[in-house]
Amino acid sequence: MAIHYYCKHCRNSVGKISDYEADDHQLGFNQLSEEERQEMIEYDSQGHLQVKVICEECENTLRDNPDYHVYESFLH
Repeated sequence: MAIHYYCKHCRNSVGKISDYEADDHQLGFNQLSEEERQEMIEYDSQGHLQVKVICEECENTLRDNPDYHVYESFLH
């Protein structure tokens, strides 16, 4: 199983862990609420994890424009 991290705003790849076997505790997913897990974690058709995070560029944009937090994606 591979774990793919990508930005939920700009959709750019943030990182990938190839063929990694870990449980939710090791990945820190156990600290998420059920709602957060459903929002952030998906499995693709090959069984790999797709994890939505925020990249550094989007984080800086959100910090400079806090009103953007209401939008799922603020890039056009």
